[in-house]
Amino acid sequence: MQARSDAAGEWVTNRILVVDDDVELCELVQQYLGSQGFHVDAVHDGTTGVTESLSNSYDLVILDVMLPGIRGFEALRQIRAKSTVPVVMLTAHGEDVDRIVGLEIGADDYMPKPFNPRELAARIHAVLRRTAGTTREAKAQSVIALGDLRLDVLARTTYQKERQVELTSAEFELLTQFLKAPGQVLAREDLVKNALGRELEPSDRSLDVHISNLRRKLGLAEDGAERIRAIRNVGYVYVVSSPSV
Repeated sequence: MQARSDAAGEWVTNRILVVDDDVELCELVQQYLGSQGFHVDAVHDGTTGVTESLSNSYDLVILDVMLPGIRGFEALRQIRAKSTVPVVMLTAHGEDVDRIVGLEIGADDYMPKPFNPRELAARIHAVLRRTAGTTREAKAQSVIALGDLRLDVLARTTYQKERQVELTSAEFELLTQFLKAPGQVLAREDLVKNALGRELEPSDRSLDVHISNLRRKLGLAEDGAERIRAIRNVGYVYVVSSPSV
């Protein structure tokens, strides 16, 4: 998915912004993603990265944690305060805390350094597929409603009663999976594959962090019960309240 349709129905190249102070790495990413059909720009400090990310010029941002000026986490906070542009964080290899913090703040995915450019491209494809919202299935069932929640797949908006809930692309896709199968236990492997667009890895905690964020943003159900319940060693279920008699 290197292209998207604009308002006039014309296909245009997806634009990627890389925010990293490693100039050589940026050039490598630009060269590889460019060969895959993306248009890639690069900036090398957090402040400029925030400004460019909020310019509405990019379909996805690749953001390093360690940046001069302001760190990647603060840059992500500033971006998320004003924009839902998809963000893939670059983290140091083995730094699980950085990955979890990035996801909690609102990153859509992460890549540990050093990384294989092909894997980065695969992650980008997965995130862009999640944010496209133009699949045949989505068109067939644009609005999903359950209890106090209303989710519009095409507009990619979520409302809890009259309040709009701002969700990242990963959170939106997870909620879509849950609302399509309320009361059914969804396996971790299936949630990661269908919502995050990749295979579940043994040490991958991103699913749990995304669901924790989703719980926090949605709050409790109308009857005061938790909405999403973990099923030990299996997965998660969106709880359907029993009607009172």
